Amino acid sequence: MCGIAGYSLSTRSALDRTRAAQSLLAGIAERGADAVGYAHRSPGETYPVVVKQRTPASMLLDRLDVPQSASGLLVHVRDYTKGHPSIAANNHPVRHGPVVGIHNGIILNDDELLAQFNCSRSEPRMTVDSEAIFALAAHSHNDPLALEELTGALAAAWMDERQPGTIYAARGAGRPMWLGAGKHELFFASTRRALEVVEKYAGVRLRKSEVAEGTFLELSDARVTRAATFRHDRGYRDPIDLPTIRAPQEGVSCLERLAVLAAA
Repeated sequence: MCGIAGYSLSTRSALDRTRAAQSLLAGIAERGADAVGYAHRSPGETYPVVVKQRTPASMLLDRLDVPQSASGLLVHVRDYTKGHPSIAANNHPVRHGPVVGIHNGIILNDDELLAQFNCSRSEPRMTVDSEAIFALAAHSHNDPLALEELTGALAAAWMDERQPGTIYAARGAGRPMWLGAGKHELFFASTRRALEVVEKYAGVRLRKSEVAEGTFLELSDARVTRAATFRHDRGYRDPIDLPTIRAPQEGVSCLERLAVLAAA
């Protein structure tokens, strides 16, 4: 199980962008330790800024830095299945053309889907299955019905360079996603607990709700500006029971360090 999280913020939000990002990272850190990364985008920027490394979250938490102008954020911790983390392009956020995204789950027909697109696997030895999600998003201009081609499990979120100020999120089969809405803030995360960490350390009150399977969301200016449904892979089942907590020591370490940072 990987962990995903992020936010869409209004320009009216006084929230500390870095502290909120650290809170999200600490909240999902227990879900994977093979790699960690984040992406952020500010109004007027054409390209998201992407930072990722092949370490657990605890080795990025102190160095995580998001400008106060940022309106959108994606955060990921990886527990890898396909696409070895020694290849940087396999780690998240993953790029396909104009789309940069994060994914929790496994896509079974990725090679078949990516064979349609000449720009796929643009980096040497890249094999991560998640690229198929972002290829479909890129080439369909974020049409939720394009996601119906996917076989497997997913909770995902992405930014499209062609759509400033917007984050897209989708929940298919077998992986969780929660929303937390504040006055000028909208968060998403793999778990409700991660949103509670944000409340505690970023100083914001959130109305929390679970996203239903087969849901596509467009987030902008701290609001859900579009919601749609798609036919997801209802028949998918993990071949073995996967524990949701894959790196408990990372969760403990990051939460302890976050408490110190918040108190400083």
